[in-house]
Amino acid sequence: MIRSFARSAFAALALFASASTAFAHDITFGALELNAPFARATLPNAPVGGGFLTIVNTGDTDDRLVSVAADFAKQAQIHEMAMEGDVMKMRPLTDGLVIPAGETVILQPGGNHLMFMGLTQALVEGETVPVTLTFEKAGSVVVDLHIAAASADAPAGHMGH
Repeated sequence: MIRSFARSAFAALALFASASTAFAHDITFGALELNAPFARATLPNAPVGGGFLTIVNTGDTDDRLVSVAADFAKQAQIHEMAMEGDVMKMRPLTDGLVIPAGETVILQPGGNHLMFMGLTQALVEGETVPVTLTFEKAGSVVVDLHIAAASADAPAGHMGH
């Protein structure tokens, strides 16, 4: 009976540990939920990289992502992808990115995203890199970006979310 209890306890602990690991990079920061932050792996000497996450504003007032900072890049900006005529162009959002109250904003490949220019290191799949996100009302928070495969559309464990 003791062995059976020990096995059940071990199985429960293993299940809890794997669930905690899968969602360990999600952060609740005031009224903001920062989910599934990730970056794509880069080749050595790649000059740029992108960062992505989902921001949920559970509050009753809008907030604004006003800046991003990263020690692994000479410059970090908030970018959007927008059509200009028949051409998709990327440009910095100099006024930041509004996170409307009660809504979700997704920074994703091909859309709004974090842009890291002048990389000082390769972004290696399986590692993490910290970035500091500063919001107009919520303040600043450090978020670890999980580095996924170079072609990833989401971090491992969040595919389909």
